[in-house]
Amino acid sequence: MIDPKLLREQPDAVARNLARRDAAFDTAAYAELEARRKKWQVRVEQLRAERNKLSKEIGVAAREGGDVDALKRQVEKATYGLSDAGGELKSVQSSLRKIELDLPNLLDEAVPDGTDESANRELKRWGEPRPAGDDVQDHVALGEALGQMDFGAAARLAGARYTVLTGELAIMHRALIQFMLDLHVREHGYTEAYVPFIVNPESLIGTGQLPKFEQDLFGIESERSGYLVPTGEVPLTNLVAGQTVNEAELPLKFTAHTPCFRSEAGAYGKDTRGMLRQHQFEKVELVQITHPDYSDDALEELTHHAEIVLERLELPYRRVVLSSGDTGFSSAITYDLEVWLPGQDRYREISSCSNCRDFQARRMSARWKGRDARGFVHTLNGSGVAAGRALIAVIENYQQPDGSIVVPDALRPWMGGADRISA
Repeated sequence: MIDPKLLREQPDAVARNLARRDAAFDTAAYAELEARRKKWQVRVEQLRAERNKLSKEIGVAAREGGDVDALKRQVEKATYGLSDAGGELKSVQSSLRKIELDLPNLLDEAVPDGTDESANRELKRWGEPRPAGDDVQDHVALGEALGQMDFGAAARLAGARYTVLTGELAIMHRALIQFMLDLHVREHGYTEAYVPFIVNPESLIGTGQLPKFEQDLFGIESERSGYLVPTGEVPLTNLVAGQTVNEAELPLKFTAHTPCFRSEAGAYGKDTRGMLRQHQFEKVELVQITHPDYSDDALEELTHHAEIVLERLELPYRRVVLSSGDTGFSSAITYDLEVWLPGQDRYREISSCSNCRDFQARRMSARWKGRDARGFVHTLNGSGVAAGRALIAVIENYQQPDGSIVVPDALRPWMGGADRISA
C-alpha cells in the first residue's frame, strides 16, 4: 500500500508515477473522501469528549444532589450521535481503504517506461546459448520420447495444463529442488521454512494478490475461507505480518519449496504447449525482510543468488529489468532472469526478483524498531528458481542426438550419481 501521507500531500506526483503503469489515481475522489473522513473524525472526537465530560458530571451531581436524570439523557443523546458519526467515519474509511488497496506500488525511477515486455531492458548475459537447429527438440518431444512426461494422463486426472512426470525425470525434478534448497541454506544464508499451502484472505491482501487479482487464484470451498498459494512469497513474507522486528535481527532471509497454483485467467491460449505455463508448478522461493536503507543492495544480492543456481547448472541466461507496463502490482522494481531454451530458440523467464519496498509491509503491518527509530520494513522476493522451468531448461540444453539427457554435474549428487537419462 502506498503511504497514505503521500496520497494526501502529493497526489499529483503519485498520479504521474502510477500513469507510467497505465494505472489511474482519481485524486479528486480521494481528496473528497479524505475531507469527509476529517469531518467525521473531528465529530467523533467531539462527541466522545462530550460524553466523557457528561459522565464525570453525573458522578459530581450524584454526590451533590443535582439533576442526574437530565445529565443521563444528554449522555444518551451523545452516545446515539457518536454511534451515527462512527458509522459514517467507518464507511468513509472503508472507501479510502478500497482505493488504497487497489493502487499498485510506486515505480522506482530506474524502471524503463513501456507498455509491455518488449520495453524490458537487458542488463547482462551469461553463458553461450545453444543454437536451434533441425536436430534440436523441445522438452515435450524429448520427455514424451523418454516415456517420462505424460500430458495425456495429466489431462485425464485434472484437465489441461498439468503434467505427470515419472522415472528419472521425476527424480531430476526433485533433485533440482533439493539442490536449490541446499545451495540457498548452506551457502547463501537463508533459513529454510516449511509453510502452509493454503492461506487466508488476509495473507493475500498483505502481499497484494487480493483484492485485485482474485480471478487468478484457486479458492477453497469449505467452512473456512482460503486459497491455494499462488507463490511461496505469500506465506514466507507473511511470517512478519503484524510483527515488529528488532533492527539487529534484520535482514531476515527465508527460503521454502512450495507448490504454486494459478488459474492463469489472463493467459488464455498463451504457452499451452508443454510445461511452460501450468496451473500447478513448484518453486524454491527466496524472501528477504530488510531495513529500508538496505533493500536496494538486498535486491542485487537476492537476484545474484538466483543467478548462481543457473550458473551452477551451466544454463545460459540473461538478466533484464522490467518495464513500467510489465512490473508486477506490488513491486517497485523487478529483475527477471530468462533462461535460454534451444527448443524455442529464445530466452524465457525463470525467475522474477522484486523489491516491494514498504508496499507489502504497510498492507500487513510489518515493522522494525531500533534504539532511536522505527518504521515499516522492506520486503523482497524472488524465485530461486522455478523447478519446472529449470527442468525444461536442463532437458533442452543437455539433450543429445540420441534423445538422452545428460545430467548436469551439479545435480548428480542428488541423483545417485547418474550421469544420463535414457529411454
